[in-house]
Amino acid sequence: MSSPQAIPSAARPLSAGAIALMLMLCLTWGFNQIAVKLVLPDIPPMLQATIRSMGALPVLFIIGTLRGVNFFERDGTWKPGLIAGLMFGIEFVLIFQGLRFTPASRAVVFLYTAPFFVALGSYQVLGERLGGTQWLGLAVSFAGVALAIGVPQPDVDAKVLLGDLMIVGGAALWAATTLVAKGTRLRFAAPEKALGFQVATSIPILGLAAWLSGESITHTPAPLSLALMAFQAIWVVGTTFTLWFALVKAYSASKLSAFTFITPLFGVVGSYFIMHDTLSLTFGAAAVLVIVGLFLINRPSQTAAAPRDALLNVTKT
Repeated sequence: MSSPQAIPSAARPLSAGAIALMLMLCLTWGFNQIAVKLVLPDIPPMLQATIRSMGALPVLFIIGTLRGVNFFERDGTWKPGLIAGLMFGIEFVLIFQGLRFTPASRAVVFLYTAPFFVALGSYQVLGERLGGTQWLGLAVSFAGVALAIGVPQPDVDAKVLLGDLMIVGGAALWAATTLVAKGTRLRFAAPEKALGFQVATSIPILGLAAWLSGESITHTPAPLSLALMAFQAIWVVGTTFTLWFALVKAYSASKLSAFTFITPLFGVVGSYFIMHDTLSLTFGAAAVLVIVGLFLINRPSQTAAAPRDALLNVTKT
């Protein structure tokens, strides 16, 4: 991969409208894993992921067309787009399968370890230096993940741990996708086009995974499941990701990314009240460590060579 040029970010303070929009996005992303869990009794995970991507693709095309995006322009982005799409598809195979085994409250915390992997990848792949604050954040996040996975907790068995590892694997692939987007010509593509590559490529991958798993829909899904599928496809993937990229273009990425640390908290609290997940003090402490570590990783550093811009794309899903 070629080293990317620095992407300029607006330095103006967040407006009240931008703050309200970011809070809405974080609430949406925190609830997303819960939505997947609620639909599982009616629609198996791989079919659910396939349907979500199929529903999101026309939404991206419509939004992009209205904004004047040329999806079929020959701009040298199809190769990195295909690579990003392959990782995007496998990422959701791991995430949706992992949600079969682990509670949504655990999944949302492990999924948001993605900035941890991006920080390491940015240092190794993009040559971006990390400051002392970022390295401290990596250590704190790693301690939180180790505590959450390694310490015995109520109702946690081998299957739950397998689900945890699948979610962490999905987070690592999410980070790898971000590095491809930052280190190749894909960084010059419109958000709808870059995301469109990933969504389109994921459809056959997820469909194949559903077929290999022998998944099928055996009964008519409940109205709630259908509504939640529309929520995932149209709102989460097709709309909120585009809104996020629009905000990144208008405001400081570091200020926006600070808000994303609220997402795991929304997910954990929502899982407790909606899914009635069991939350132990040990896991609560682990979640706090992960969130504090991610905050430190994204905190601007005088000695770091703009690592926060390499982190700006990992807040989705």
